[in-house]
Amino acid sequence: MTSVPPRFPPHPIRGVRVLHRKQNCAPHFAEIEVDFEPGAEGFAFEVAQELTVDYEPAEALTRFFAAVAVGIEEQLSLPEHGVVIATRVVLRGARADTFGSHELAFKIAGYLAARKALEDLS
Repeated sequence: MTSVPPRFPPHPIRGVRVLHRKQNCAPHFAEIEVDFEPGAEGFAFEVAQELTVDYEPAEALTRFFAAVAVGIEEQLSLPEHGVVIATRVVLRGARADTFGSHELAFKIAGYLAARKALEDLS
């Protein structure tokens, strides 16, 4: 008899904070706070309506937030976690810096947030 993999998350996981900072000739900077809520099977991502980020150019934030979603979904989809993704992720907070913030930094932050949420279940 094959067992059905557990759904992720089994319960709300709120306030997952990640600061991704790498200082070298190609710096990275991204800080996020996300909530993982149980949802329908699959992956849904949204940005909290009240979220404001002091960053210019402001239109870059849309790409940064999309990169967070990609990082989270890619990490949760890795077969070694053995979970069925059934989550709604809400981006509650974010911070960007003019020197070091870019899509890759936010994708890595998303990846790290998902790993942190998965570790909290262990």
